Amino acid sequence: MRRHTAMVAEDEDVLREELQAHLRNLWPELEIEASASNGLEALLALDRHVPDVVFLDIEMPGLNGLDVARQIQGRSHVVFVTAYDAYAVAAFEQGAVDYVLKPYDLPRLAQTVRRVKERLGSTPPSLDVLLRELAAARPGRDHLRWINASQGQDVRIITVDEICYFKAETKYTLVITAEGESLIRRSLKDLLDQLDPSQFWLVHRSTIVNANAIAGVSRDFRGHVHLKLKQRSETLAVSEAHEHLFRSM
Repeated sequence: MRRHTAMVAEDEDVLREELQAHLRNLWPELEIEASASNGLEALLALDRHVPDVVFLDIEMPGLNGLDVARQIQGRSHVVFVTAYDAYAVAAFEQGAVDYVLKPYDLPRLAQTVRRVKERLGSTPPSLDVLLRELAAARPGRDHLRWINASQGQDVRIITVDEICYFKAETKYTLVITAEGESLIRRSLKDLLDQLDPSQFWLVHRSTIVNANAIAGVSRDFRGHVHLKLKQRSETLAVSEAHEHLFRSM
């Protein structure tokens, strides 16, 4: 008989180990192939293992569980792990495989295991509607947390905190990090609508900067403002329309 596989993604070490121990007791034949402590680790592990079921914490650093679920839907069944009743009820009502509330309740977890076993023979359902509902239910706006960008022949996952700035080019947008440049086919306007405005500022019609990447502000002999970056040697020009952002600096 085919052995089924799983991954557990939970950022709290004690809770992750506790969940894995409970699963081993309740479902001895389940092979837990991988575990992850954040969303990026989860995505990388999922690409390597493609488990049958993923126990996925909604709130994780970097990429949250919703970000990860968008990438894995259709490949693995998902059980959301959450401390928030509102999330759990929405997940259940919209047809996700199931949910687990923290702290873990063994009878409820046993019920989840039974439901997952029943669904493993079917194709994992689309989570599009569910993810929209959960994103709307989360406190605050669900801003963009990561992007897929082309770097040569490779596709790289970049969290927004890694990004120093975006620069518009013909047909593309450059994503600039401390390590180098990548390309995406998204406009600056589209990015502005999804990025956290408290962190990412339009400073020129062709440039969005990560405020956390700014090391300092200078003016040239004509009075034009330029930004110095913490991890890049180049400076960024600020257009006159956006100089007000830096008047107090």
